[in-house]
Amino acid sequence: QVQLVESGGGLVQAGGSLRLSCAASGGTFRLAVMGWFRQDPGKEREFVAAIRTSGGTTYYADSVKGRFTISRDNAKNTAYLEMNSLKPEDTAVYYCAAKAPFTTKFTTRNDYQYWGRGTQVTVSS
Repeated sequence: QVQLVESGGGLVQAGGSLRLSCAASGGTFRLAVMGWFRQDPGKEREFVAAIRTSGGTTYYADSVKGRFTISRDNAKNTAYLEMNSLKPEDTAVYYCAAKAPFTTKFTTRNDYQYWGRGTQVTVSS
């Protein structure tokens, strides 16, 4: 069974940066896409970014394009989310997700089989 563990969240001032990590274990050879979502209390979990484990093609939500960068290190079974120019509206719990096999659907919660427990990111103004 695939397990995902996020790390790297915290408190940062607006304009600052954070780097989130997502370490995967157990059956990781199957994973085709790794993604990041975020959720504020009372709101829907929203897509942030995704990356294909083979080839490295990336996808971003419009709200983070140009500020966030998703990457992966297949040798370490780890995905990263580099977040720059952070804004207060980026405050949320950030979740790592993974899916297998690859399909063209990867921007909604139901597209992923595996989830981490989340890490809090708070951006102060």
